[in-house]
Amino acid sequence: MFLLTWNLFICTINLAHLSFMNKKYRLLLILIVSAIYPGIYISCSAEKKEKFSNSSPYYFDGSISRDVLENYLDRAVTAGYFLVQGTPEGYQFPYREDDIRMLQNIGAKFIGRAIYRWSEEGRLGDPAFLDYAQKLIERMHDYDPEIIFQGCLFEHVSSDANNLKIPAWVFEAFNLPAEERNFKVEDMIKRSDPEGEVLMRSRGGGSPIINNLETKMWFYFLAKSYIDIGCEAFHLGQVEVIGRDDPSKIHYAELIAKIREYAQKNARRHYVLLDAHTPFHGFIKEGVSLLDFNSFPLRIKEVSDKPMEGILEVGHSDGLYQKSQGAISPSGWKAESMPYLVEFDNFGVRREPPIGVANLNDHFCWGYDDITWFAVQDEDYRNRWLWYAFDWLRETDPNGHLQMCVIRMISGPTASQTLRSYFANTKSNACPVGFSQEETIKKIWNTRLK
Repeated sequence: MFLLTWNLFICTINLAHLSFMNKKYRLLLILIVSAIYPGIYISCSAEKKEKFSNSSPYYFDGSISRDVLENYLDRAVTAGYFLVQGTPEGYQFPYREDDIRMLQNIGAKFIGRAIYRWSEEGRLGDPAFLDYAQKLIERMHDYDPEIIFQGCLFEHVSSDANNLKIPAWVFEAFNLPAEERNFKVEDMIKRSDPEGEVLMRSRGGGSPIINNLETKMWFYFLAKSYIDIGCEAFHLGQVEVIGRDDPSKIHYAELIAKIREYAQKNARRHYVLLDAHTPFHGFIKEGVSLLDFNSFPLRIKEVSDKPMEGILEVGHSDGLYQKSQGAISPSGWKAESMPYLVEFDNFGVRREPPIGVANLNDHFCWGYDDITWFAVQDEDYRNRWLWYAFDWLRETDPNGHLQMCVIRMISGPTASQTLRSYFANTKSNACPVGFSQEETIKKIWNTRLK
């Protein structure tokens, strides 16, 4: 009787029910069970077959319509390092369980900046690094399989990338013979002009330059690694810095085509969404946008006669409002103005003039970056400002979408009180450093969106 019951149990095993396990361990379990019970059938596609309803407002496969894309952008958040374990750059995220609860509670669909490296690139060589991220993605997809997670291919690489071995599949992707070697940061950051200045020189590295083969290999390594754990979007950072020596975008187009080709066969829904900061209001080659949507900081304007207050205004600084260029999208639809996100950026605090002093000629708001300015406001003002910003953007430029910030590093004299980060979580014992915008975000989305 026991043997019969066991056999019936085994016969119903499907790998989808074992999604909590790493893929290699799931396959090992199948092999062990098959060896012990060779006569039984195991329902077994080797991979979990996810099903997506084509009637969902978030459905896409192989390409994405503008409507579906904007549905995702409507519920986009910044959740820095959400998929990263430990203390990246020395930042701490000890309330991850509450972060998970918060994201599920507000109904976020696009989780921006969830995994990336800004230094400590060598950790990508530790299987546990990507394994942790994959398990968390799978856990979130068990709750909502339509959530998109975004990785980043940023404009800086440190000398720690020199400690990372290049997998053979990177060479293969570029039709090169495999070599037993590590990445070479100096080969990424060199300029086309040998006398050219290395951009963003710091931490033993600088800005990768897209013209360099080593840079393309580096970004391809990141993209494939993140696609393989379940990411479906990439923020490409400051493309005008990385592409400083590629004005015709020939090299960028080559890399992006290679990433999209891999995604077409291997991404969850055979497509990846690409965006970047676009100071020239788009990233277009021969009429076609290389990006699915544009992105830019909020560029909050100080109200000079009302200390610490800020507003949004068309034409202030280098803001993107009403300036996103038209193009053919990567999926083939035509846009008079490409959709875009505006985000609460982080770039530190100003030295001169000091914080608390208005200066309309720089990118700071009262001396703070966007998210730090927001964080130093009182709770009531933060909540009211989110309503204001969301409504102002929809009325002023419907191509734009406000990316709600839920986790991001902050700066300034009070930042250490909340682990040097802003958390939108409702303040509680489960997250004592929460800033309590969670319910406001949820209410805005549930009342303002269709």
